Amino acid sequence: MEWETVIGLEIHAQLATKSKIFSGASTTFGAEPNTQACAIDLAMPGVLPVLNKEAVSMAVKFGLGANAAIASRSVFARKNYFYPDLPKGYQISQYELPIVGHGYLDIQLEDGSVKRIHITRAHLEEDAGKSLHEDFQGMTGVDLNRAGTPLLEIVSEPDMRSAKEAVAYLKTVHTLVKYLGICDGNMQEGSFRCDANVSVRPKGETKFGTRAELKNINSFRFVERAINYEVERQIALLESGGTVIQETRLYDPNKNETRSMRSKEEANDYRYFPDPDLLPLVIDEAFINNIKANLPELPEQKRQRFIDQYELSTYDASVLVSSKEMANFYEEVVRAANQPKLAANWIGSELLGALNKDDLDITESPVSAVQLGKLISRIADNTISGKIAKTIFEALWNQEGDVDDIIEKRGLKQVSDTGAIEKLIDEIIAANPGQVAEYRSGKDKLFGYFVGQAMKASGGKLNPSQLNELLKKKLAG
Repeated sequence: MEWETVIGLEIHAQLATKSKIFSGASTTFGAEPNTQACAIDLAMPGVLPVLNKEAVSMAVKFGLGANAAIASRSVFARKNYFYPDLPKGYQISQYELPIVGHGYLDIQLEDGSVKRIHITRAHLEEDAGKSLHEDFQGMTGVDLNRAGTPLLEIVSEPDMRSAKEAVAYLKTVHTLVKYLGICDGNMQEGSFRCDANVSVRPKGETKFGTRAELKNINSFRFVERAINYEVERQIALLESGGTVIQETRLYDPNKNETRSMRSKEEANDYRYFPDPDLLPLVIDEAFINNIKANLPELPEQKRQRFIDQYELSTYDASVLVSSKEMANFYEEVVRAANQPKLAANWIGSELLGALNKDDLDITESPVSAVQLGKLISRIADNTISGKIAKTIFEALWNQEGDVDDIIEKRGLKQVSDTGAIEKLIDEIIAANPGQVAEYRSGKDKLFGYFVGQAMKASGGKLNPSQLNELLKKKLAG
């Protein structure tokens, strides 16, 4: 039997406010455990939550960036459940009336095609604390610093049909929230994480299968691996006559497997009801329009501008706008070199290759945008060849100095003197009479042999276009 995978994601983006969603406590990451949880975050008797206006602004920004409806009136509810790191015994969230309604984002797939993923809702809520298991033998530690940190939970429709599509959508949301400046996107610190709802059904079936929820996955690679494992598990279970049960499962990256955590609750199990301490949130058009007027250039807009302004291919533009930092780096290189296409090629190949090899982010690049721009300028003005530029790039990567200093110190300047190139060609022709005769008898492929010999003799320093032109004349006899 052929099976179809159905995936929906619930993404939790920690909003980049300086204080928590209902209190003035700090949200700074990395503080000593339990030093940033105040009486309001712990729901001590007599305290009242006060909504953080900046968190509301950030939610509206996301809604506008995701082509979504913004609710003029939304309501905060209490979601009741017990967990050791949830000191209140309930979480303040939104349920029936969220701040952001239906929207969509377009994702680009590996084959270059575009698919639209619909967003059901995005709602504001507070984060729970964090249970710590590693440092406590046979016990669990609870750090409540994170309790009350503002979250935006972004719920997609079940529109994805493979793990790769899910990752593409997750990356698209990740890029958007970072462009908007509403979330730092740091998956290692847990400020951007997702739950994946995964089910399978026979191909052609319209009714959804029973889903399992994969909880709190915090890397793109793990999301793909977790979904692929879960799909295989469910198919094997169904094909052996078993039944998939609705449950929450955890992904273990060390064993590359999912395991049961608890049966999945339904909404009525949480006993949602409007929070009696918080008034409905009412937003007027002026508030929304003010935010809209101050939105930054978003990924799709930047991608189209790069195509139009710099005459880049859709693929190159998509790679360069994949992060705000990458796009800024590219434009700085272009300002330094005024060679948009060459800059795109060098970033997409040499720079990204080196960054991936050393597991570095663009913000950690040992080669600055200005230095890469200078290197590209030296290719463009024929000071060096593209081949020699790769040697210089490696030296830049190893922090060996400035582009011009490296060229001078190593004697890498390209030879563009016609007389010197002709003299070298004459020597090579004289040393290879047999190959010259074969070339002149019609074996055109031997031309590459002569180019190689000339480059080898010059240490790769000859101007390639001049060499080709002069070599053709000399070989023509």
